[in-house]
Amino acid sequence: MHEKPRLVSGVEVVPICDAVGPMGEALRRPLEETFPGAAPALWKRTRTEAPAAFGPDDEWILHFHCFLLRVPAGPTVLVDTGLGTEDSPAASWAPVPGALPRALKEAGVAPEDVDTVVLTHLHSDHASGAVVDGRPLFPNARHLVQEDELTWLEGEGGDVLDDVVRPLRETGCLDSLQGKTRLFQGLEVVPTPGHTPGHQSVVLGDDQLVVAGDVVLHPVQLADPAVRYLYDEDGDVAAETRTALLRRMRRSGGLVAAPHLPEPFVQVR
Repeated sequence: MHEKPRLVSGVEVVPICDAVGPMGEALRRPLEETFPGAAPALWKRTRTEAPAAFGPDDEWILHFHCFLLRVPAGPTVLVDTGLGTEDSPAASWAPVPGALPRALKEAGVAPEDVDTVVLTHLHSDHASGAVVDGRPLFPNARHLVQEDELTWLEGEGGDVLDDVVRPLRETGCLDSLQGKTRLFQGLEVVPTPGHTPGHQSVVLGDDQLVVAGDVVLHPVQLADPAVRYLYDEDGDVAAETRTALLRRMRRSGGLVAAPHLPEPFVQVR
């Protein structure tokens, strides 16, 4: 799926649709259970304004976006790496394989051209594409993760730790961050916890665009940021983070790039 890039603060932001589809049965729940607290009138409004987020049986249709940031005469930054291959950690619940490698090739970007990979968090639909056959797909890139996220995942264990984090660490490609970090002029990473403890987002320019990760998951949360998500690690913190970030972007007039929304860029009203 080809989607139009945006030029923000001189940086080309290219949305890459890795996949589209519902959650697998292991995780799928009715929308009212997945996003508890949304009033019926809010669901009705959201179905009208964002029909692509709903399937024929009223299931949630997720879009899985990654974002490529190209700086003229500067670094190439990839935010999130998508679902990965048919046997990736995301295969148990998501529509694998992801289209990221093919989409990058179509955009004229070889894996070796990527200088920095920012992983917003270490869920399988955001991190699995970083490693293929036990080796980093982007061999020249520094892979940036918050230290709090690594600490949390090491306590949880699981396939992402074994199949993604450990190969990145063993090949010397993984860097841990501690809080807000400036990557280069006009681009910084900021902690946005709640969905996971070490979740981070990428802010471009003077709040002109934020790649939000899973701070916002469904269009219903744009209408009411207090709406919780069943699979947030800390729903209270996630709601506080979402409310603050959307208020910040509403004030600046900037764009929110959210991986799971049908439209890769939205303006907060």
